[in-house]
Amino acid sequence: MVFSSLQFIFIFLPVFLIIYFVLPKVWKNFWVFVGSIGFYAFGTLDKPQYILLLLMSVIVNFVLAKFIEKDKKGGRKPLILGIVYNLAWLCVFKYSDFIFENINALSGVFGGGELVSPWNLLLPVGISFYTFQSISYLIDVYRKDIEAETSFTNFGAYLVMFPQLIAGPIVKYRDIKAEMRRRKTYFENFDQGLRIFTLGLGMKVLLANRIGSLWSDIQAVGFESISVPVAWMGIFAFSFQLYFDFYGYSMMAIGLGRIMGFTIPQNFDHPYESLSMTEFWRRWHMTLGSWFREYVYIPLGGNRVSMPRVYFNLLVVWLLTGFWHGAGWNFLLWGLVLFAMIAIEKAGLKKVLDKVKTLGHVYMLFLIPLTWMIFAITDMHDLGVYAGRLIGISASEGGTVFAGDFTKFINLYGGLMAICAVLSVSGPAKLFNKIKDNVLGSLILFAIFWGSIYCLYIGLNDPFLYFRF
Repeated sequence: MVFSSLQFIFIFLPVFLIIYFVLPKVWKNFWVFVGSIGFYAFGTLDKPQYILLLLMSVIVNFVLAKFIEKDKKGGRKPLILGIVYNLAWLCVFKYSDFIFENINALSGVFGGGELVSPWNLLLPVGISFYTFQSISYLIDVYRKDIEAETSFTNFGAYLVMFPQLIAGPIVKYRDIKAEMRRRKTYFENFDQGLRIFTLGLGMKVLLANRIGSLWSDIQAVGFESISVPVAWMGIFAFSFQLYFDFYGYSMMAIGLGRIMGFTIPQNFDHPYESLSMTEFWRRWHMTLGSWFREYVYIPLGGNRVSMPRVYFNLLVVWLLTGFWHGAGWNFLLWGLVLFAMIAIEKAGLKKVLDKVKTLGHVYMLFLIPLTWMIFAITDMHDLGVYAGRLIGISASEGGTVFAGDFTKFINLYGGLMAICAVLSVSGPAKLFNKIKDNVLGSLILFAIFWGSIYCLYIGLNDPFLYFRF
């Protein structure tokens, strides 16, 4: 079940909220826990072991945090055990086949056969997100930034809370602990949460899904058969699709949290306005960036060490960031490219870009879609083909470009791309914030909601892109 589905909007959410608001405060967290398990189970009925895996994550991390807190030797051993436990499951499901494929490929280079058969395991939805939340909780208890939660229900409600369970934002327990025990559900929170949810729904259904059709059309045509202008259109379209897809999901998660009285952190701050890649990654998927900064970069020494070590720390962070997003060489390459650009900016380029803003915007105008191209195309051969098409190079002599493809696609998607470009910057959001609570704002939200519902009714919907991570 996804947020942008009729089943969720008209069945699950109303039933969940009616019971949630009727229950006394002492039972609300229990209902969040149970309801979230039900939400997760609906999408994994064919894989009930994944529900067990989620429940085991709750039980094991709850118990280990207690051991960390009570351990007279500081809690280092149970902390290591907890980190290994959480990462082990992530590695089994997400990275095992990648490792096996490369072992077999290396064996083939030396004339050997297949050494290990792939397991072909289906990635449990949300495992990358709830794994990181579990690790952050254990580390914070170890550091004594927080006390271990004494209520199993409260901890379970935190870890499996359905608004952020399957695709974030990544929520640290210390940021939500007070609200787990004391929160009030005002009508104002309900109203504002519903408005935020509606905006996110519109971003996903009316923008991301529709502009994503261009990228799907290009994949259907074949990378070797597209013209240079269409190749550039394609990576810009994917950039818009990814942004409105993930930003839309994050907005819906924040809105649902607000309705229930929780403050889920912001995940985006108009990143496409950035003047540098450094700034971009402070504005994009901010909760993931914060997680890597706090639990990897700073423990490695951060920027308080020698410059060679700083660059090494950045390399580790960006390779891990790339690998977190997916088990593929393109994701490692993507992380390496981001490291290279941020390292160059740190060496002095960022000062120039910040000073000459026009140059910074032009620089990012090309760099953003080029890096998303590496992210989007998982096959390295196809990635090379597409990169060649951007500059007019064909991968094969037989490659034939369809005549008039640019005219066709610009007529179909040109207006939508212009709308996406305008809405990806902060101006429209600032303008809407001034009217969102009056009659005009309500009418706009009404139109967005029912326009989205109509699109869902006629079947115009796609899964969220970040579910695959």
